[in-house]
Order: sequence, then structure tokens, then C-alpha cells
Amino acid sequence: MSLGVGLATGLYGISFGALSVSAGLNVWQTQVLSLLMFSGGSQFAFIGVIAGGGSAALGAAVVSAWLLGVRNGFYAIRMSPILQVVGLKKLIPALLTIDESTAVATSQEIIDQQRKGFWLTGASVFIFWNLMTLVGAVLGDALGDPTKWGLDAAAAAAFLGLLWPRLRERQSLAVGALAFLVAVLTTPVLPAGLPVILAGVVAVIFGAFELLEKPRNS
Repeated sequence: MSLGVGLATGLYGISFGALSVSAGLNVWQTQVLSLLMFSGGSQFAFIGVIAGGGSAALGAAVVSAWLLGVRNGFYAIRMSPILQVVGLKKLIPALLTIDESTAVATSQEIIDQQRKGFWLTGASVFIFWNLMTLVGAVLGDALGDPTKWGLDAAAAAAFLGLLWPRLRERQSLAVGALAFLVAVLTTPVLPAGLPVILAGVVAVIFGAFELLEKPRNS
């Protein structure tokens, strides 16, 4: 599962590399973004703003990337008691705390498997994402429009595959549907990053009430 998710997400990195170069960044700048920022949504938000406003829009690009990266902080809260890493050793898992590594880890039942899922997925995504970013940046215009290859949907499809088995109960399905609806309705009117955060907050609030959970037998 970890390798499959890593490969699917890595293929999406080709799209980022090509789009980043077309937005005005060079190969090395593109590669540094993938190595250090390592958050696909934030990276795309960054180059999207740069593409529209050039270097003058650097501040707005940083803010947009940060807003989308906030969700990783919530993932860290969930993963901290599982990984049980302290001190400076937190720096590496902090870098690898992304959608895919958290999803694979939390889909496991045993804590040892959760840790293994996190590390294997985080490492495989990091390796494939950076390799494919370099490929996309080097090839650049030779690839044409990355969306024609379906690369823009690869990561989303992989994440949906991880999420789908968790939507077995009415409560989980309702929370997912509500978050999806909020994100879709607010994306056209809010700055990049805010729809994701708003959808997450709404899902947490709705899920906390457990309105649709079946009552447990005492």
C-alpha cells in the first residue's frame, strides 16, 4: 500500500515540476521546494500565485502555501502519540507528516503497523515525489499540458482509495460528505487554503457530536 501510494503521488510530481518551470522558477528552485516544503497542495498554491503575479507576489504565494500547510499540523497532533518521537528527532517525521502518510498509518489497527505505514509511506512519497519533480522540471515543455496525462488526478485518486474503506458508517459518510460540500462551495470565493481549513473545522465540529452514531450497548 505504501509503495503504491508513493508511486501514484510521485507521478503527480511530474506535473508540479513542469508547471513550476513554466511559472518562472528554474530547475533548482523547483527542486528545493519539493525537498524542503514537501507538501503538494502548498507547492501548487505557491507556484500558482507566482505564475499570476511574478516575484512581486512572493508574499501572497508564501501565505497561500502556509494556509494549505496548516492541515499538516492537525495531522501531527494525531500522529504524535503513535510515533512517540521526542526532541530534535521530531524534525524528520514532521517533514513526512502529509496526507498520504497519515492516511495509511491511521488505516491500520495495530500501533506497530501504524508506525510502519507512516514511515514507509512518508519515505516512498518523498523519494518518488522528488524524483518525478526533477523529471518534470527538466523535461518542461516537452511534456505539454500535464493534465492531459491525468497526472493531476493521480494523488487525489490514491487518497480517495485510502479514504473510501473508512466511510462504512453513517457518521463517517455524513462528515465526509459535509466536508466535501463545504470545500466545493467555498473554493470559488475564498483564497487558496481557506476552503480546506474551513471544511476540516466543519467536519471536526459535526463529527464531535456523533449525531448519526449508533448507540452502543451498555
